[in-house]
Amino acid sequence: MPNIPSNQLFYGGDYNPEQWPESIWPEDIRLMCEAGVNLVTVGVFSWAKLQSAPGVFHFEWLDRVLDLLAEHKIAVDLATATASPPPWLVRLHPEMLPVRRDGTVLSAGSRQHYHPSSQAYQNACRELVTALAARYAHHPALKMWHINNEYGCHVAADYGEETAVAFRSWLQARYKDLDAVNTAWGTTVWSQLYSDWWDIAPPRQTPTHVTPGLLLDFQAFSSEAMQACLRIELEILRKYSPDKPVTNNFMGLFKPADYRAWAHDLDFVCHDVYPEPDGSHQPNGMACDYTRSLKNNDPWMVMEQVTTHVNWRARNATKPPGVMRLWSYQAIARGADGICFFQWRQAREGAEKFHGAMVGHGRPETQRCFQESKQLGQELQRMHEIAGSRYHAEMGLLFDQRNWWALEQPCKPNAEHTYVQALESFHAPCLYNNLPIDFVFPDSDLSRYRVLFAPALYLVKAGLAERLEAWVRDGGRLVLTFFSGIVDEQDRVWLGGYPGPFRRLLGLEVEEWAIPAVDDPNASLVATTEGLALGLAASYPFSLWAEVVRPETCKVLATFATGFYAGKPALTRNVFGKGEAWYLATKPSERMYHDLVRQVAQSAGISPPVKLDDLKQVEVAERRTANGMRYLFILNHGTETVRVNDPALCGVELIRGVTVEGSLELKPKDVAIIRS
Repeated sequence: MPNIPSNQLFYGGDYNPEQWPESIWPEDIRLMCEAGVNLVTVGVFSWAKLQSAPGVFHFEWLDRVLDLLAEHKIAVDLATATASPPPWLVRLHPEMLPVRRDGTVLSAGSRQHYHPSSQAYQNACRELVTALAARYAHHPALKMWHINNEYGCHVAADYGEETAVAFRSWLQARYKDLDAVNTAWGTTVWSQLYSDWWDIAPPRQTPTHVTPGLLLDFQAFSSEAMQACLRIELEILRKYSPDKPVTNNFMGLFKPADYRAWAHDLDFVCHDVYPEPDGSHQPNGMACDYTRSLKNNDPWMVMEQVTTHVNWRARNATKPPGVMRLWSYQAIARGADGICFFQWRQAREGAEKFHGAMVGHGRPETQRCFQESKQLGQELQRMHEIAGSRYHAEMGLLFDQRNWWALEQPCKPNAEHTYVQALESFHAPCLYNNLPIDFVFPDSDLSRYRVLFAPALYLVKAGLAERLEAWVRDGGRLVLTFFSGIVDEQDRVWLGGYPGPFRRLLGLEVEEWAIPAVDDPNASLVATTEGLALGLAASYPFSLWAEVVRPETCKVLATFATGFYAGKPALTRNVFGKGEAWYLATKPSERMYHDLVRQVAQSAGISPPVKLDDLKQVEVAERRTANGMRYLFILNHGTETVRVNDPALCGVELIRGVTVEGSLELKPKDVAIIRS
């Protein structure tokens, strides 16, 4: 499969010329050239402009746009326009409209007003995408294809009759017979035994909790239904232009979609990222790490971000000066080969007219949004040598989409125990301590990692525990946390004691959970002598969760100091073959997560590329080429000028074109890239 071209860094954004008089297009091109734009996404929401009836297409305006862009050597990421069906299609096929759990039919009048299982929608997509691909497959402006837009952003699941039929077919293909479905879902509970396929419906609004197995499979089906739409378009595009890479814009850690499965279909991945601009840089870094890892660290792109502010929050905080540039470089530092925005020119009308853009409503020469965009674009024109280099990590954060779905279903011991928060508890210490980390998936090659953090691994698929055992036995260091190893892939409890398939690996048994009714502000755990020797503090507060652990072969590193389980293990370590398996039986303070991550990394011989005093203010990341070239990124996320001193800071600083020899000063929100 073709990948994202690796000879340049791409820079640009969504370009919607159909929203503007053609007389403005030359000015757009002039400003793009001035700002260093070399890639624009065209046509994302242009279906109604491209097609006015079945078989009736209007490509002349798009011809002129693409010709103009090609003339000025601006490449095009051509969108298939299928994200927003035109009004005429809904008039002809109202059955394509999505239905909510409560039976409400969502009308046309905005966007994404279709359900993925609609045959009418799928057929219309085939017609449109075939016409686009046949016409533009060999256009000189075409660099890549962009399927749909943010699948599931507004409609992640449908509960209508056409979807019900598709869901039953999906179940028949998966289970073959009804007995297997009844066994998998445990339908003897609450008299839910099915005797006919037609008795099965999507998990619509019910008097109380839906059968967990049904809900879990429906979440998987809904993700695959969206993926099936993606594959329909992908097959057509590859038929007409097999040499052009194809992508779809993901949305970071997005619960409804199994992006790992989708990534296997695509030539490269990209994502749309909109973290709160007044918060930490960790959410942006985590989204970057997740997206990069989906395709095994292949080059990826930021397809959408905003220059200043979005328009869809209750309060749309503005990115302060320098933050857009800094977070763009953070994405590049963590493996991105492209930085794009929504959108190029701020809309004059419609729902997104107050969403920030590269060119705002005013005069570009006086606007911060354009001047900052121009600065970044002109800098990136000098950075093309970075393209194709890879982010390298030897620590991994285990992520399982089906586990996410299962963990956050109702009827759990504590609904405040959420998956993304559990992941952040380990990702944040890695980022703030500048310890490189990838996301790792159940189908990943584990041999490249020396440390794995596997928080909240509630659902354990068949074979995964055995793989982790073998990896630890060969020398890996695994950290598991509370409420792990509880159920199998169908959400059925592993019998024989918690944590199920991990008991031998961890060398312990969890006898029961001890969930506090409310968090005790005085709840604490204390380090044992062995824990103190490893660098733990004397004590830490904890909250949310506690477990009564009976140690077997493990060593106890910390115990609970409060509660009826006082004196019981809170943190353990079990030597297993050449490796170690750690278990954390509670949610401790942020400080303990930092101490634990640093200790486990140190025990594996992993250290940051540069040692810093102020870990939370300055971010360090590294990219490497196949021939050994290193690009060291130093980013100052703080509000004060800092000086970084380390012998590793030697080489040419690419942004300023100066030589660095062991010391570097960075102003607030500034970045340096050192080639060595």
